[in-house]
Amino acid sequence: MASYKVVIEKHADGYLAYPLGLKGVVVAQGDTYEEALSEIKSAIRFHIETFGEEAFEPESPVLEVFIAEADAA
Repeated sequence: MASYKVVIEKHADGYLAYPLGLKGVVVAQGDTYEEALSEIKSAIRFHIETFGEEAFEPESPVLEVFIAEADAA
């Protein structure tokens, strides 16, 4: 199976995860990082089974993801 880049966000009430390079919307959540990661893996498998490999961009332009803070000033 192919490997996909996934963003996992930590919020006050849990974690939210979504893959990059996906045509459509796939989101998962969990109380822990590990739970959110497990749920997004399951959601990706389901999405591919339902819509096929063409649901993902063949060559995702995303190489890495960075998080930074910037002042508005």
